[in-house]
Parts: sequence; C-alpha cells; structure tokens
Amino acid sequence: MIWISMRVLMFNNPLTGHFLPLLPLARALRKQGHAVAFVSAPAMAGAVGAEGFELIPAGPSVDVTVAEVGRRTGADMMTAPSPALVGEFFAGVRIDLSADEALAGARAWEPDLVVSEHCDFVGPLVATVLKVPSAVMGIDPALEPEVLDALAATAHSRYVERGLEAPAQAPAGRWLLDLCPPGLQRDGALPALDRIALRPEPHQGPEGTPRAARTPGTGRPRVLVSLSTARGAAPTLGPLLRSLSALDVDLVATSSGVPVDDLGLEPGRVELVTFLPAAELLDGVSAVVHHGGSGTTFGAAARGIPAVVVPDTAGQQRQAFRLQAAGAGLALPIGEQDPDAVTAAVGRLLAEPGFTAAAQRLRDEIEAMPTASEVAERLTASVMA
Repeated sequence: MIWISMRVLMFNNPLTGHFLPLLPLARALRKQGHAVAFVSAPAMAGAVGAEGFELIPAGPSVDVTVAEVGRRTGADMMTAPSPALVGEFFAGVRIDLSADEALAGARAWEPDLVVSEHCDFVGPLVATVLKVPSAVMGIDPALEPEVLDALAATAHSRYVERGLEAPAQAPAGRWLLDLCPPGLQRDGALPALDRIALRPEPHQGPEGTPRAARTPGTGRPRVLVSLSTARGAAPTLGPLLRSLSALDVDLVATSSGVPVDDLGLEPGRVELVTFLPAAELLDGVSAVVHHGGSGTTFGAAARGIPAVVVPDTAGQQRQAFRLQAAGAGLALPIGEQDPDAVTAAVGRLLAEPGFTAAAQRLRDEIEAMPTASEVAERLTASVMA
C-alpha cells in the first residue's frame, strides 16, 4: 500500500473554546504523517504555537469583530445576540475582515482538505474558491434553525460577490464531523451532510507535558467549579465558593489569578488553579459547576460526571438545557444564578444517583463514538480516493 500524505488547513474563530475541539483531530492527522496548519486571528498564535502547528494569521480579534457588528447594526450582540446579529458576526463581518488574508495564505499553503469549526464561515468560502473538499466540525449540539437560516442568508452575498455558488444551508461542506453524543443532540437538527461521529475528548496538554502537582483529596466528593472569566460571567467566584463550602465536599476552582486569601474561605478549603487541561481538572471529580461551554460540557460527559450549568449566553443555555433534558445535570436560567441556588443544585446532584447514572450513559455513548485517529483515517481515504 502506498501512503500519500495530505495538507490539512483548519479554521476557527479566535476563541479558545472554538480552537480546542479541533486539536484531537489535528494531532491525529499529524501523527499519521499529514501536514496541519491553522487559520485564525494573530491572537491565536500562542495557543497554536504551543501545540507545534503553524498559524496562518487572518482577520481581527473578537473584540474588533464585535465592535464592527455594533457599528454596522447599532446593536450590542454581547447583550442581545439575536439570530441576525449572530449571522452578521460569524458569516458577515468575519468573512469581510478575514477572507482576503485567509485566501492569500491558503493559496500559498495549498491544502488538500479544509476543516472548520461550525461557527467559522471563512474556511468553507476558502474551500469553495480553491475547489478543495471541506469538512465542518460540530462542536456544540446543533444550532437552532433560525440561527442556521440567518447564518446561511448572511453568507450568501459574500459568495455571490465573488462569483461563487452559495451553499443552500449552514453549516456547509462535504462532511459533518459531529462531536455531540446522541443523548445531547437535538432530534432532526443536523444538516444534510455526510455525518461522521467524532468522539469528544477532555482537553489534554501537548504531548510530553508533565502533569501538575495537585492537592490530595480528603475522600469527600470533589466538586469542580470552572466558570468563564469573560465579561459578564456569573456568579462571582468568592460568594459561590463560600456557599458551596457549606457542603461536605472538597472544592477545586479555576481562577484567573485571584488570591485564595481574597475569597473569604478558611485555609485549605479550596484548591485554586489558574489553568489546567480539562483532562487533569476532571480527575476524581463527582460534580462540575460550569458555564455551559462545549469543551466542559462534553468533557464532563466523557467522564460520566453530572453538572450544574450556570449559563451567561444563549449558546451556553442551549447546552445547559440539552444536559438537563438528558438527566445528566441541572440548568439554572440566565439571570437567576445566585450562589445559594447553585449550591442547592450541586447538593441534588450528589444526593440523587440518577444524575450520575445519566451522565454515565452519556459516557458510554461517547466511548462508542469513533476516535480522532479513526476519523482521520476515514477522511484521508475519502480525500485521496
């Protein structure tokens, strides 16, 4: 058998949560001898470089894109992200401000395959211009039909003005690489693409990175609090940890450098970490409190760990409601996330075994999904056929 290597170009919005889900497939492709590079904003250089991949810089940071959406529409998508504003952000402004740079870089790099996360609309356009096959990776449960319609409608004119045939739907491509386990997916919500299930994995650091020293547990249930540090993240870490400390648990919390002495807790009551890969954070954990990002949602599910989700955005709320519908967690409404309510929800997760049983069913579903290595081999066989 003659082995032919591919050149695979991956596209993502310049957000960590949109980059990390691509990594297992990127690593698998590289391990199988293929060349892999990423296209994203220069702000992603550190994260991409730490993994040993090349970054082709294209487009602005998220803050610049948000500001441009506001200038064009007069609305703040961070406070009221309607489908039209979501479409303008991902499929309008990002294409307008990124496509020319991305096309120039892609032409020079000469990919055989383009892979984009499902909120990136630059990659599919580049693939259409270059006439190379493309795959889209669904990193969340499927988006709502009205959001998908707005994305497709906004992208349409960007294709037409370049003399290209616009896709009839969003997301578009030859393959849909679906990270969502069946138990969290919305029925009838997937686009009509060639679907390939892809096992989601808790994020692991670069190969060879030593594991961090951790505070040993006491034998009590360990509760991980991993909340967004972005603008508007809620609830505040200190009051939440003080409330959770009333439970008979060990606490682990991610923090953006807040000194433990500033939290008002008794010494040794909580282990604070600034950053650890999710695969390490989730070790020995009985329950998770998180904001509803796909990485933590799918990562906890892959370990069979139930969660309390305190969403800040409509996208996070989508994940929260799917997790609650599966019986593997509890979702608190946006704006109703006081620390005592979170603590009561965590207490339920620990006291009622049905939540852990449902989370373990999701774990079993995930373990039955094809690995990144298997999907890489399938893509290679299809592209090189």
